[in-house]
Amino acid sequence: MENSYTLSGQIGFYSGKVRDVYYLENQKMVGIASNRISAFDVILPKPIPYKGQVLNQLAAYFLKETASIVPNWLINSPFPNVSYGYLCEPFKVEMVIRGYLAGHAAREYAAGKRMICGVALPDGLKENDKLPQPIITPTTKASEGHDEDITKADIIKNGIVTESDYEVLEKYTYALYKKGVEMANEKGLILVDTKYEFGKLNNQIMLIDEVHTPDSSRYFYAEGYQKRQQEGKQQEQLSKEFVRQWLIANGFQGKEGQQIPEMNDEKACEISNRYIQLFEKITGKVFEPFIIPNDFENELNVFLK
Repeated sequence: MENSYTLSGQIGFYSGKVRDVYYLENQKMVGIASNRISAFDVILPKPIPYKGQVLNQLAAYFLKETASIVPNWLINSPFPNVSYGYLCEPFKVEMVIRGYLAGHAAREYAAGKRMICGVALPDGLKENDKLPQPIITPTTKASEGHDEDITKADIIKNGIVTESDYEVLEKYTYALYKKGVEMANEKGLILVDTKYEFGKLNNQIMLIDEVHTPDSSRYFYAEGYQKRQQEGKQQEQLSKEFVRQWLIANGFQGKEGQQIPEMNDEKACEISNRYIQLFEKITGKVFEPFIIPNDFENELNVFLK
């Protein structure tokens, strides 16, 4: 995607899967959340209305709520789809933490694997069962293509993260997940699994990227969870997993030679409504759609000055 704006003090630009990132002088950056949606590490052709605003506002909400646990990159969110903060050097791993057997882990388990990212899982689990205790199943952070499962031992052995830094990442990951679980429970939700990304600024480890959003996390409704598990029914979700399931049902898992199914307006609106529903459920606030003004670039630059 082309650089849409020219910002004051801009020295670089990167278009990610869902965000456009503007690198600024003095170790600062601006992230603009787009309405792009990705699944299986592929950007789907059709944008989702208001998705970027939902992600950005949820991320800002959780970054503020967890700032006492771990320092983070966010300085301000001047517009509903914009975040402004510190530019950190990212660790090349994603810290995935799971409290339940769901998503990728459930698919691996169903295929017969009992060891995921070096973590042993017991026999006899069903999809969406609660695990004996939360587990960290890290992945590599790929610049292009698919992220790959990796063990803690290999991360340290290959020098991706030093042992001392990894211990800090683990500590932060468990603490953040505990806080996320507590916040979800207060709203009648279960935080099933999530991922965190970390970086360094002036040798300080900081939380970066988004936190506890439907793109980085999986939520179930707490009410009826046990009954649905006992009856072998699918859990009611507020996450991006239903998008992955729709793609799987239409023959796409991001593998070579597979065709991305066409998404109609009705499906895009359904996805948008689910994102908005999660925002309102988790924050207790009414979602107010933000229409990007024609002079948005000028307004951004006024803020930056």
